[in-house]
Amino acid sequence: MRARAKATDESSEASLFSDAYREFAPGVRGYLHARGLPDPEAVTHDVFIALHERIGTVTGGRAGLKTLIYTIAHARCVDHYRQRARGPAFEPYEPDNETRLVPSAEDIVMTHGFGSNVLPLLDSLSAEQREVIALRVIADLSLEDTAAVMDRSVGAVKQLQRRALVSLRQRVENAGHIDLVPATQLGVGKVAMS
Repeated sequence: MRARAKATDESSEASLFSDAYREFAPGVRGYLHARGLPDPEAVTHDVFIALHERIGTVTGGRAGLKTLIYTIAHARCVDHYRQRARGPAFEPYEPDNETRLVPSAEDIVMTHGFGSNVLPLLDSLSAEQREVIALRVIADLSLEDTAAVMDRSVGAVKQLQRRALVSLRQRVENAGHIDLVPATQLGVGKVAMS
């Protein structure tokens, strides 16, 4: 008898939840969108996941259900803005306004015609650094593809590439082949250095 009553309660809760979602989800999404949340669909789903856990405790009929749903939505919105206030401010990247630019190693080689001197420069690197430069710059593979080819982690590939580029840059600067100028004056691709 208890099992049948429990199954009936679960069935009615599922039906109530489905009805609530159909009726209130568009309004919740609109509310969150109007409040400026960047992904109102995802937060709407979070609201209804939280509602699903509490659906059996709802009192007050339709009005109580609606109040609970919008209370959860409001709380998610407040959480979003509190979290955003605690974190760093994000701004879109605009390469034309970047002041920390220096020419990339590839730009230096291409701009100053080191074609015949590249192989000795590459030979000065470790075997793994040469492999990373060959795969990333010459073969134009992604970090993930390079890591798979070399059977290394993406982080290890990033570190090898960074060390190789720093080494190449130092060797080129020390050899006196170039006078570094801002990348914006080269008129070629740019790499932001932090």
